[in-house]
Amino acid sequence: MKDTTVNGIDTAGMNQIVDAIKNEPMIAKFQFRAKNDWFGGGENHSTIRDFYGAGQEDTSRVEPFVFVADEPTTLLGTNKGANPVEVLLHSLAACVTTTLVMHAAARGIHIQEISSRLDGDIDLQGLLGLDDSVTPGYQEIRFKMDVKADCSDEELNDLLAFTQEHSPVCQTLRRPTPVIVERAA
Repeated sequence: MKDTTVNGIDTAGMNQIVDAIKNEPMIAKFQFRAKNDWFGGGENHSTIRDFYGAGQEDTSRVEPFVFVADEPTTLLGTNKGANPVEVLLHSLAACVTTTLVMHAAARGIHIQEISSRLDGDIDLQGLLGLDDSVTPGYQEIRFKMDVKADCSDEELNDLLAFTQEHSPVCQTLRRPTPVIVERAA
């Protein structure tokens, strides 16, 4: 029996998913959810468990994932977790890495190693409302990936360009996405 695992991805299973979506595009619609509770100061916890996907509610997660966010002491927090903009860097790195690994597997490219470094610049004047010309979020994020793979530099550059265009988190950051914040009740 032929091994269909590339980079830890079951490519036969991946092909089955792609074929199923081609035949029934509605199963590609997913809704992910998070619940957040504030604990005081800058500390809050997000709980993630259930989601809708592949045409049904998913019940495969027995235990929820809990993420603790806080601020560093220099921003009046207690350092119980990474702050939200640091978590955003993690989300970006994780999504781009996963997207790259999956598309490399689909192309038959074996990855030996990936490491990334992300740096983002924020001016607190925007957050604090001190200067309306300053954006409250990141002004720029620099993302450097070191990838070792069994392909040519040209193939790797093509894969990186494709990954950047198809990573959901990267694309969410690069284009305007409506975010509606409102009171629940």
